[in-house]
Amino acid sequence: MPARYRYSIWDGTQEADAADPDQLLDGLSDDLMNFGDLQHALRNLLQRGMRNPMGDRTQGLRDLLQQLRQQRRQQLDRFDLGSIFDELREQLDEILDMERGAIDQRLRDAGIPPEGGDGEAADGGQADGEAGEPGDGEGSPRGEAADQPAGEGGQRGEGQAGEAGSAGGGQGEPGEFADMLRSIANRKQEFLNDLPDDAAGQVRRLQDYEFMDPEARDRFNELVESLRKSMLDTFFKDLSSQIANMSPEDVERLKNMTRDLNRMLEEKMAGGEPDFDAFMREYGDLFGDDPPRSLEELVAQMQQQMGQMQSLLGSLPGDLQQQLQDLLSDKVGDPELQQGLNELARNLGFLAPPNDPRDQYPFRGEEQIDLQAAMELMRQMQSIDELERQIERTQYGGELDDIDADQLEELLGPEARETLDELRRFLEILEEAGYIRKKGSGWELTPRGTRRIGQRALVELYAQLKAGSFGKHETHATGHGGERTDDAKPYEFGDPFHLDIRRTIMNSIEREGPGSPVRLRPEDFEVARSERVTQTATVIMLDLSWSMALRGSFQAAKKVALALNNLISAQFQRDSLYIIGFSAYARELKAEELPYVRWDESVLGTNMHHALMIAERLLAKHTQGTRQVIMISDGEPTAHLERGRSYFAYPPSPVTIRETLKAVKRCTRKGITINTFMLDRNHYLKEFVNQVARINKGRVFYTTPDRLGEYILVDYVAQKRQRLAGLAG
Repeated sequence: MPARYRYSIWDGTQEADAADPDQLLDGLSDDLMNFGDLQHALRNLLQRGMRNPMGDRTQGLRDLLQQLRQQRRQQLDRFDLGSIFDELREQLDEILDMERGAIDQRLRDAGIPPEGGDGEAADGGQADGEAGEPGDGEGSPRGEAADQPAGEGGQRGEGQAGEAGSAGGGQGEPGEFADMLRSIANRKQEFLNDLPDDAAGQVRRLQDYEFMDPEARDRFNELVESLRKSMLDTFFKDLSSQIANMSPEDVERLKNMTRDLNRMLEEKMAGGEPDFDAFMREYGDLFGDDPPRSLEELVAQMQQQMGQMQSLLGSLPGDLQQQLQDLLSDKVGDPELQQGLNELARNLGFLAPPNDPRDQYPFRGEEQIDLQAAMELMRQMQSIDELERQIERTQYGGELDDIDADQLEELLGPEARETLDELRRFLEILEEAGYIRKKGSGWELTPRGTRRIGQRALVELYAQLKAGSFGKHETHATGHGGERTDDAKPYEFGDPFHLDIRRTIMNSIEREGPGSPVRLRPEDFEVARSERVTQTATVIMLDLSWSMALRGSFQAAKKVALALNNLISAQFQRDSLYIIGFSAYARELKAEELPYVRWDESVLGTNMHHALMIAERLLAKHTQGTRQVIMISDGEPTAHLERGRSYFAYPPSPVTIRETLKAVKRCTRKGITINTFMLDRNHYLKEFVNQVARINKGRVFYTTPDRLGEYILVDYVAQKRQRLAGLAG
């Protein structure tokens, strides 16, 4: 069955064809022409992206960088890191309100009106003893509490006395029990009222306090556990969640792991080679499902974790930094483990590079955030920084594979990953098309790629010709001999018998009328016209002096050289083209070198003398046909060759002018035509090239970089063909 096709409006969901390799090569050609560096041109292409055949622009690395920086700005404008303490204070205030409410409720349950602290701690102590007399079933709480200060261990006795009073208040004297309970409540209220103003101090003091309200106690324990988790997350990824349920034996193992890790780091700093594999066999299960595979990887992970806390501290105002450090200190719960972690922090500090100033973030938003969310925010901000550094390194010489695609997708979404994949495909498409190939750690153009760039330059210049005032550039010479054309002429003796059958038969029909057989006469015969094509040897002398780049002429001159090379190799294969680059010295350039040619920045001089000497030598190999030099320059000669050494002078010395004109005369005697294309019109330049024209009888064109190709190609093609036979009729 014949194939059936259904067409619909483009809605963005259809899969577009892959980028065209010719378009990709065109996209980097201008940079290659201008800078002569394929790596630089490829980097620019990856940086800016390009438009696909549908007209949509594929984003480049610059777009990804802009998105990352925009996301950083949004986060900085969104959050207020100081609100970490606001959130913490709110939690503490709620816990303290719950505890104060529970104290008042306990007094009310016992039928005792709540009062403020009366300072009768001594009476309360007496009441303790009385409440605990033999026979009440509760022992002697005073015996436990008397040796301990109020607000610390003594609360254990207070709580028991309170419970005893509630449960069996009828067993003691009611007035004595009321005094005891009021005393306990007063001491607790005094303790709560005397708490420091800062959150860190409150948390530290409350750790020694026995809560009367079980819910307040649980809320406070959850708060301390979250602080412990934040502290442990500073060192070990995801290890804090395991510690909460560890048995004493597990905690002992964790302390041993920390001790052995410190020993490994000390051995590493001393220049040794620690046995990391043995360490992981012993403790690998503590590092999750994806444990580090080397000591360096483990250190990098821990440094990253520490970096998040350091970024958080560095991003806080100075007074809040110390508060956070005080808040997290001594929260591990085991002094020996805490000491091991402190030592680990010092060792990692020795191994870690200096903090990047960018790791301190000037948050300026208003949205509140808690400590756990702030640590996650620091991880995200550091991921943005690291990804930004990866993309920047790739822009300036790195590999696309150095960019973490998973991290990119996490931060910017799947579209960003698709962009990265498309950019990777750029290089693959160019390589598969045979335009570039790997060379060491970089890329180089293949001969096919060089030809393609030359074709592009030729198309651009021909487009200018068709749009300009010159009309068509071809000037055909017709007659016998040479190459056949599409035109025809009556046959003459000696013409090649390239019979034009259609015209020949039509001549007979026009004379005899339609019918058969067709009767031919000698005057009916017509043959195809032909043109004689001359062989030409051409030398392009390309000025590589610094002024060519300064005035914007170099790229245009280089494009013309590429276009002429492509034109000759494709249409005039019997011709020869040589390219000479000249500045302080002259040198022959191969066609495959043209895309990479740069102007000479490190030397001064426009040595036409040396270039003409090389051109004369190259053209001496051709004894037939036309021999010509096409010289492209923007200034008069300022250097000449003497005993193999270049002599530079500006303004040009008379010696330099004289030696250069001598070289022109030698070329003239050998029948070499010099056509000069000047890209400037200053007085000294015009005077010099006029002397060249008078000696050589060649032509001089004063042009501009944007019209340089028109003149050269019109002249070259027009001079290639000569009319050999007169036009018939």
